[in-house]
Amino acid sequence: MRDTRESRLLLVLLVAIAFALITVDIRGGEQSPLDGARQVAASAFGPVERGVARVVNPVGNAVSAVRDADQRHSRIRQLEHENAALKLKLGSPDRNRNRAAELDKILRTAATGQYAIKGAEVIAIGSAQGFSWTVTIDAGSRDGIARDMTVLNGDGLVGRITTVTPHTSTVLLAADPEFTVGTRMEKTNEIGFANGQGVRSLRVQLLNGRADVKKGDRLVTFGSSKDKPFVPGVPVGSVVKVEPLNGDLTRTLQVRPFVSFSSLDVVGIVVQPPRKDPRDTVLPPPVKPRPTPTVTVTATPSASASPRS
Repeated sequence: MRDTRESRLLLVLLVAIAFALITVDIRGGEQSPLDGARQVAASAFGPVERGVARVVNPVGNAVSAVRDADQRHSRIRQLEHENAALKLKLGSPDRNRNRAAELDKILRTAATGQYAIKGAEVIAIGSAQGFSWTVTIDAGSRDGIARDMTVLNGDGLVGRITTVTPHTSTVLLAADPEFTVGTRMEKTNEIGFANGQGVRSLRVQLLNGRADVKKGDRLVTFGSSKDKPFVPGVPVGSVVKVEPLNGDLTRTLQVRPFVSFSSLDVVGIVVQPPRKDPRDTVLPPPVKPRPTPTVTVTATPSASASPRS
């Protein structure tokens, strides 16, 4: 149809008639005079609509399914990531059990020595480029931590606080060559000074060169003035070797520390010292060596042996 004045008038007229019929149909409701015509149209065009729907609906459903599947996959991926993050945060059951056991040991040690402690977790180790043995813990000044506080775990002396920030602190480990702590021998109370030697055992020099020391004897911290940086009575280690005197005025010992510095996880910072020196009470009961079973072999004469005449 050509775009003429008559065609435009015809189009306007048809649109006006359509609006009029729609208005009449809406106002009439179920009694609309156009209801019969609408049913006739529905009967005529219904099969065509259903045929078109059969063709179009699978395509639309497929598109919706693909869209929904993508949303489901995204949600599944999100849940998987959240689950992995939660597992990482909580840790494995074995790790949780180990940490709970370690925390229980720390609490028992603190209770025995009457130390008020603040628990913390080791979150980093010292720089590989440096020569110092240090770790970083997740407790700082906002947790009541201050420089020159004693750090321990369930086995014994870990080190001392050297640097403090609001949320973290640096611990100088007892294995560090620059580390020195006063020690006291179990039972004999002989006093000495322990120094770290890295991966090797601690080196302890007793002030009494004639002190009676043997392998297996144990040491605790002697304590510092005003309990800083060391509180008394914290287990240090056991003697593995007594060096020859060689005319020295002091006696040198090699001491294996109770703490494994390569597997530190949960530690306790002593925020309040004990009212009195616990001496040797924090040390666990000594392990008694098991007696070596003695086997006696008795010769039994055979039955076929004949007596001598």
